[in-house]
Amino acid sequence: MYKPNLKISLQISTFILAFVMLAGYTRADEGMWLPMLVKRLNEADMKANGLKLTAEEIYSVNNSSLKDAIFGLGYGDPSWNFCTSEAISSKGLLLTNHHCAFDMIQNHSTVDNDYLTDGFWAKSLAEELPNPGITASVLVKMEDVTERVKKALDGLSLDDQAQKLEEIKAEIIAEHTKDTHYKGYIKDFFYGNEYYLFVSEVFLDVRLVGAPPSSIGKFGGDTDNWMWPRHTGDFSLLRVYAGKDGKPAEYSTENVPLQPKHSLPVSMKGVEQGDFAMVFGFPGSTQRFKTSYGLDVDYAVTNPARIKLRESRLSLMKEQMDVDAATRIAYASKYASISNYYKYFIGQNAGLKRLKTIDKKRKEEKEYQTWADASGNEAYSTALSRLDKAYSSAVDYSLWSAYWQEAFFGSEIIEFGASFLQLQRTLATGVNEENQEQVDEMIAKLKEATKEHFKEYNATVDKNVTGALLGMFYKDIDKKYHPEIFARIAGENGEDFNKYANVIFENSAFATEEKTMKFLENPNGEVLERDPVMQLITSVVETYYTKVRPQLMVSNEEVASAMKDYVAGLLVKNKDKTYYPDANSSLRLSYGNVKDYSPKDGVKYQYFTTLEGVAEKYVPNDDEFDAPKSLLEMQMSKEYGKYADKDGTLHVGFITNNDITGGNSGSPVINGNGELIGLAFDGNWEAMTGDLVFDEQYKRCINVDIRYVLFCIDKLAGASRLIDEMNLVTKKSK
Repeated sequence: MYKPNLKISLQISTFILAFVMLAGYTRADEGMWLPMLVKRLNEADMKANGLKLTAEEIYSVNNSSLKDAIFGLGYGDPSWNFCTSEAISSKGLLLTNHHCAFDMIQNHSTVDNDYLTDGFWAKSLAEELPNPGITASVLVKMEDVTERVKKALDGLSLDDQAQKLEEIKAEIIAEHTKDTHYKGYIKDFFYGNEYYLFVSEVFLDVRLVGAPPSSIGKFGGDTDNWMWPRHTGDFSLLRVYAGKDGKPAEYSTENVPLQPKHSLPVSMKGVEQGDFAMVFGFPGSTQRFKTSYGLDVDYAVTNPARIKLRESRLSLMKEQMDVDAATRIAYASKYASISNYYKYFIGQNAGLKRLKTIDKKRKEEKEYQTWADASGNEAYSTALSRLDKAYSSAVDYSLWSAYWQEAFFGSEIIEFGASFLQLQRTLATGVNEENQEQVDEMIAKLKEATKEHFKEYNATVDKNVTGALLGMFYKDIDKKYHPEIFARIAGENGEDFNKYANVIFENSAFATEEKTMKFLENPNGEVLERDPVMQLITSVVETYYTKVRPQLMVSNEEVASAMKDYVAGLLVKNKDKTYYPDANSSLRLSYGNVKDYSPKDGVKYQYFTTLEGVAEKYVPNDDEFDAPKSLLEMQMSKEYGKYADKDGTLHVGFITNNDITGGNSGSPVINGNGELIGLAFDGNWEAMTGDLVFDEQYKRCINVDIRYVLFCIDKLAGASRLIDEMNLVTKKSK
């Protein structure tokens, strides 16, 4: 658990903050910036790059501003968002990526109504589809609370800091949300050297409005994932609903479309090389301050493990998806999710090698150490040696943890069975009058979870995956770290874990919905104790919590403490440099320009793609490169109407050098006038190290051109009612 280190005094922290706020500008393309600091840090630089707005028009607490159009998509907690969306009409219409809405589209799909394949377009508000659990949050305000938090923690022992930190956070949040329906949270920045409060409004009724067929929304599939040139129409439309008072409300047919404080005008003017571009959204996580010691573990240990395990899962899933339509639909989202980061880990390692990132980090760290030793500050001078020790001592445990996540919980039956652990413990201690109500509630929830689990499930896929992953766990993890049950399983099955998977699926209560429901009708502790899945889970979980997790916690706490001191030292050492904090799912903006690039010698990528490229890549009936007949016919006839570029073609995508990461998916790309020009949806293969280090030469943000989005909505879907909601801007501003 993270515990802040307060060896650095409040005075030094204030000194650091002052330098961060007053230092000169950095490159326009690098950085994910807090919007409330734009006026102080970035406004002049942004205007020099083409921004026509004021900082107040970007972020304001008292007046309508761009930030009021940016909605994080999540599951109720505004401190974390899986994607970004933006309001593009005064009726709560949201634009986001197809892959962000993929689960929603899938959940509403059946073999008879296959919205993944055919697309979906609501013809009226009444036909828009609810998505229980999905929320859309918008930032009300943010505030620097660093001084107050540090003052509360100052002088406390390390053991007391964690508890006090939670107390002061709760106190501040309560003050800022009192007598409101808002939700607040506080995040630390620069590894605990700064703290910011965020207050958000969380809307509970988000409905699916429209989505193109996957042959547009996922055109290019896994082959084109992370690649440029790109021809993917990665977009979908949602709508936020509220109660009649305009406040968040659970789904009801009585709810009405939200009227957001701001919605983005939609530009029909297109983009050109060098145009200003701003991406506004909720980037998930970066680790750009990570040292060579941490990168060594990523590159040589955990990334190769994740690549290997995901490759096996994908191969086994694809076998069944290719022969059964129902399995293809049921596993489409799971497959896409696993594949996305499978390719990401491959690209990240390739990038680390090509850029010699670890060698460069070591050089920077050597320079830092020389400075730190001369500074006379013990926290600064010991930070790197503490990091080296912490990472080195935990290598085996880091590998175990990667297999715990990717192999053990890569099995659906094991992950599902783990949800019964609490019931197992309760049954073991006995059910009585005092806990009967709690047990009944637990069983009711497990019944719902069972229905949900088996709704998108194929036992053959899971059995094959389970056997393969457990076999890899057994072979690749040092036997001294094996759960006790592995020796028995290997002995009984000749180290053949596929054979053991057959045993599981023949005998476990979790193998079929019927068996699980039958058990829940008459839950019995002894039955669970004998169940092969529960026996495996119990043994593995015990090993994790007694042997692995304690060691990882010690290592992680030391890494957190040392990183706080290291980053604090960096901020003082490089006082003339403006640092931006790592992404942490808080609202950020990045700014740069529309810009082409050369990925390698003799190759030059232009900054846009057109519909001609879809026709060139088209492969009939192919999973990845099929395309709608109507789209190809329009490409042949060039019937693009008002959505055509001035060159006569229909632009599909374009690239900018904006700094983005996961969570930015669905973020608006905004021009200098505050108008929507595109939709961010991916990064490029050549810069897959982006979460760890910014690559000035290669880093690109891949975006759908908004005119292609409008073309698909209007000409292909015939959903002109949605176009009519938007504020289309056709003339260039002076």
